[in-house]
Amino acid sequence: MFIESLSLKNFRNYETEEFTFQNGINILVGQNAQGKTNAVEAIFFLCTGYSPRANKDKQVVNFNCSLADISAVAKSNYGDIKTRIIFDKTDKKRVFVNDIEVLKIGEFLGNIHSVFFNPMELKLVQESPEDRRRFMNVSLSQMSKSYFYSLSRYNKILSQRNNLLKTPDVDIIRETLPIWDIQLSREAGKIIKQRNDFLSELSPIVEEKQAYLTGGRETLKMKSQDGYVGSEEEIAYAIKEDLKTAFEKDIRLGFTSIGPHRDDIKFSLNNQDVRVYGSQGQQRTVALALKLAETELFYNKFREYPILILDDVLSELDKGRQKRLITAVDKMQTIFTTAVFERAVFKGVDFNKITIEQGKIKGRK
Repeated sequence: MFIESLSLKNFRNYETEEFTFQNGINILVGQNAQGKTNAVEAIFFLCTGYSPRANKDKQVVNFNCSLADISAVAKSNYGDIKTRIIFDKTDKKRVFVNDIEVLKIGEFLGNIHSVFFNPMELKLVQESPEDRRRFMNVSLSQMSKSYFYSLSRYNKILSQRNNLLKTPDVDIIRETLPIWDIQLSREAGKIIKQRNDFLSELSPIVEEKQAYLTGGRETLKMKSQDGYVGSEEEIAYAIKEDLKTAFEKDIRLGFTSIGPHRDDIKFSLNNQDVRVYGSQGQQRTVALALKLAETELFYNKFREYPILILDDVLSELDKGRQKRLITAVDKMQTIFTTAVFERAVFKGVDFNKITIEQGKIKGRK
């Protein structure tokens, strides 16, 4: 799978621009704040329906405009795919697949697959469990519509359960809570089972990618910290029983203290917690290995690689890791962004180079 073309209108600092990409390595070159990251943000938006950078959709509309319009055409083993998003300043967006408007974001997801990495992805290793859950949710939602819809239902039920826990009347809570617990545990079983399968498949590939990127000098281990295993039904039953046990605690806290919304992933490097003991360079390589492993999961499931976006990655790697990374991505479409283009890094590699200045394409190789 690869993006063939990208069209931007009034998106971020772009007025009107058309990009053409090759199936292989593409390099967007330009100084800071010229529009490189804006372009790849648009690509990821057109794959997933959301931005890895903006908190609100209206933030991507050019400051002087009321509407933004972006679209992409991708080539796939299963035919051509066109996705389009129209944004307006009311913070609403309309999404289209093959020129047909779809009303649910779940129907937009999974048409064009993408994996995104930029320096902010260090949060996967450095910061809160929420960032690691987001990683699983974005990846699994692209791979499985059933996961996306289970997650949506779970979050709605969780919100209702948490509101109930804040009710002053404990008798009402005791009477009503079991109804929510049945529904919550059912969706939790589906979510955790798919996450467990995802991590079981991902873990050995991440270890392999980390060893490759570091020339065999570092050994990475990854595991889930939730502790629930078994079938969907077994996990759902265990969650339901634990919700009963946590009843008094949850009333005191005013929120639900267990479930997939509390999941986390632990990374250890050479038997030490990467978050605590890893250098920033090691943490960056772990996050990058995770993203490379994610591309392999897409291939295993769909028999084609996703579009890999590597935003401002090369400047943070030493020469050895740069070369190993470029070798590792030669079998998929990869879009790099960089402020400084070093031809020696791409020696012997066919690439499509696009120079960007102030939201305009100023040169192509």
